[in-house]
Amino acid sequence: MRHVNLNLLPTLKALLETRSVSRAAELLHLSQPSISKQLAQLRQEFADELLVREGQRWLLTPRAERLLQSLSRTLEVLDELYAPVHFDPANCQRVFRLASSDYVAQYILPQIGEALAQAAPHAALEYSLWHKEQLPLLHSLELDLVSTLTDTLPAQLNSQCQGEDGLAIVMRRDHPLSRRPFGLAEYLAATHLQVSGGGDKEGAIEQALAPHGVSRRWFAKVPFFQAAVELLKRTDCLLSTPSHIAWQLAQDHDLILRPLPFACARQHYQLIWHQRYQQDPAHRWFRELVFPYLSGHLQQATRAAEQHLAAQSVG
Repeated sequence: MRHVNLNLLPTLKALLETRSVSRAAELLHLSQPSISKQLAQLRQEFADELLVREGQRWLLTPRAERLLQSLSRTLEVLDELYAPVHFDPANCQRVFRLASSDYVAQYILPQIGEALAQAAPHAALEYSLWHKEQLPLLHSLELDLVSTLTDTLPAQLNSQCQGEDGLAIVMRRDHPLSRRPFGLAEYLAATHLQVSGGGDKEGAIEQALAPHGVSRRWFAKVPFFQAAVELLKRTDCLLSTPSHIAWQLAQDHDLILRPLPFACARQHYQLIWHQRYQQDPAHRWFRELVFPYLSGHLQQATRAAEQHLAAQSVG
């Protein structure tokens, strides 16, 4: 394919329309020598004189006359190619895809859906359960955003930190350990539940226990928090989970909150997307819509949980 210098097309248009080097220079705010130099380049590119002097006038060659007929249309197409993309939520018909845990689906997604319906009534929302093993594969998944907890990101992924949280224990109100403080030995002697859906909510606990050479005894691993809640009500199991989730579950299901009996690293929640969406106006609008709901819920519930646990330690 022959190389074409597109930067010369505005000069070509000005020369063919004005048939004057000086007038073209005025229109383009360039010097006459500069326009003359570009005219020489154009003649070479098109292998045609384009403009031929006749006395005090310049005449168009047949090739130049044909070029003039199509040049305006060509430049309009080029302008369209380089024009910034305008995004109008009111007319958007895109399907936005978000992935996270079933907790987010239950407690935060309804607010996001309401905001999306109001701002972009023709758009749609598709939600899926996130698994931590998918993170290196995000480039191949049809997902706009992922809300999860992680401290490491593969290359080509962008993120915005929603906040951080510690871990706490949820148990039924009449659990044997609910009546008094307990230590690591009693924690390990109990049976435990794990919620597998969403991000890595268990990794920080395993890392904290590893130096002691101990591990927890599992009773059940379930994909959803609601299933874990029903098991908590009927068994002496413990659920160790991010404190904002523990606090919310305790509020809604008459469970109680207790602190972990050992130090554990805090976890960081991220809103994640692939680099290929970074400059897309619709995607940028969607993540700016979603982020305040995710971050706001996390930070509000985390503060409530920490205040509750602090009050227990004082008592």
